[in-house]
Amino acid sequence: MEDKTIKLTEYGASEAQEIVTGLNLARTIATSHQQYTIVSERGQFRAQLAGRLLNLATEPEDYPTVGDWVQVRLPDNQADTATIERLDERTTVFLRKAAGRRSDAQLVAANIDWLFLCMALDANFNVRRLERYLAVAAASGAQSAVVLTKADKTTELAEQLAAVAEVSGDADVIVCDATRDEGMNELMAFMQPRLTYAFLGSSGVGKTTLINHLLGTSALATNEVRENDAHGRHTTTARQLIKLPNGSLVIDTPGMRELGLLDANIDTTFEDITELAKGCRFSDCTHQHEPGCAVRQAVACGELSEDRLASYLQLQAEQSNNLLRGKARENAKINRMFGSKKQMKSFMKEVRQKRR
Repeated sequence: MEDKTIKLTEYGASEAQEIVTGLNLARTIATSHQQYTIVSERGQFRAQLAGRLLNLATEPEDYPTVGDWVQVRLPDNQADTATIERLDERTTVFLRKAAGRRSDAQLVAANIDWLFLCMALDANFNVRRLERYLAVAAASGAQSAVVLTKADKTTELAEQLAAVAEVSGDADVIVCDATRDEGMNELMAFMQPRLTYAFLGSSGVGKTTLINHLLGTSALATNEVRENDAHGRHTTTARQLIKLPNGSLVIDTPGMRELGLLDANIDTTFEDITELAKGCRFSDCTHQHEPGCAVRQAVACGELSEDRLASYLQLQAEQSNNLLRGKARENAKINRMFGSKKQMKSFMKEVRQKRR
């Protein structure tokens, strides 16, 4: 009889990964409105959160996302729904500010080894957008690589590579042309079995096309970009984890027309500016109008571009504003729950006494 047992190590599990007594280890491979698809040693199952977890969940980070390891109670029948009893600790997590004016976090993927930051070499090429992606990726804990797509659409590859090199730091840069088989060789050689790679980028950069080439099929739907501005239409509408023929694991994500900052590592992404800032006269220099600003001096001498400094200041201001708004919303939420700090302290004291 054929053994249909799935080896979770092929889905990125370590040999020493903890399994709670009476439960099964599983990895979340798709999500949709608090409905999940998981893969366990007994195969794939639909899954939902246990009521206890639902009651405890107060923030978006409390819910599973694609790539999460979970402890589940499996049904006897594979057609029935499994129950997620526990969310394991994440090694890495990629999140962004939810679209719009709200300051909530939106989980994109978890337990990722590599983030592929995808940018097209057509009219949608934008170094300032790449800086934003690099800043958010730096806070995820995962390693990052820049994947430049649609190499067949450019006549200025050397200039574009030079522009990317100025902002990408130590990140690997991979150039792809999905119209030719050999145009995928560098990306395919980069990806290793049992490691998880998340493809991130704005709509129309060709993430899904790349994954289809890696799969060797056209399993995932794609759309053409608009000819007038090279922007894409949202084709991927849900995140999913896919196992490739070479054993690598990839997460396809919806295109992001807005990548809001919540927990970006801006100083790492703009290490050239933070190094220059050490020479400023004032330790709290804003690099705008202060005398003795080493950063402004570098701009004046041509050592640093005005556009890069403007991007740095804009991202800093945006993240600071989002964090302040998030804190204000949290304080308002506490006030609605408790009415005053005095009432909140009284409530917390009562909770501690009950625990004792």
